[in-house]
Amino acid sequence: MTEDSQRNFRSVYYEKVGFRGVEEKKSLEILLKDDRLDIEKLCTFSQRFPLPSMYRALVWKVLLGILPPHHESHAQVMMYRKEQYSDVLHALRVVRFVSDATPQEPEDEVFLAIAKAMEEMVEDSVDCYWIIRCFVNQLNSKYRDSLPQLPKAFEQYLNLEDSRLLSHLKTCSAVSKLPYDLWFKRCFAGCLPESSLQRVWDKVVSGSCKILVFVAVEILLTFKIKVMALNSAEKITKFLENIPQDSSDAIVSKAIDLWHKHCGTPVHSA
Repeated sequence: MTEDSQRNFRSVYYEKVGFRGVEEKKSLEILLKDDRLDIEKLCTFSQRFPLPSMYRALVWKVLLGILPPHHESHAQVMMYRKEQYSDVLHALRVVRFVSDATPQEPEDEVFLAIAKAMEEMVEDSVDCYWIIRCFVNQLNSKYRDSLPQLPKAFEQYLNLEDSRLLSHLKTCSAVSKLPYDLWFKRCFAGCLPESSLQRVWDKVVSGSCKILVFVAVEILLTFKIKVMALNSAEKITKFLENIPQDSSDAIVSKAIDLWHKHCGTPVHSA
């Protein structure tokens, strides 16, 4: 058994018995003890490993710029963030734009889908507001030019992994009708359950929107038999918009492996 296969075997075993990522968790705790958090190292860690749930919100807030790198400033900055959140909410209520019974997000489908998923991941309402805001801002600024290129990259990597499957999609005229908005604009919000989705968003937050391509490719590979049995673009798209949820953890794990395979050691600029 090779070193890589031994490590993979151990990882699977630890995951089954509840000790997944024990060493990774210790490494992250060491990084988080630095007086000045190293953004580069936190990005690299998040690209290489899933973040432990107990530290996810903190790491996301630092990487998204909600909190500064310096520990001693965190409490004061979060106090300001809470005040800003309260001011925005109060202003909206005063002008009667919202009431207690009104959703707190504007009527934008992408924003709402991401916000709904994020609310399941982040318990604190102030943290949730700022993470949603900065996550969506990252999509609209940092990834603005990259996101429109992802469908082409998806086709490229699917061809490398299974050219016959891609040929079937082309024969059915389905390639241009795949749920790219759901996959790439919404970052799989509403497609994958939050427990799996947060592992994908670890990569997005830390600098790689390209992970989304490999999740899409792995979905096609996982449900190849089903997709090959469908003979119209409409049926294929409808199925892909509502994939079975019980395979999501395996899909994300394989997608991350596929990402490593094609992109090498991830860096937070890919």
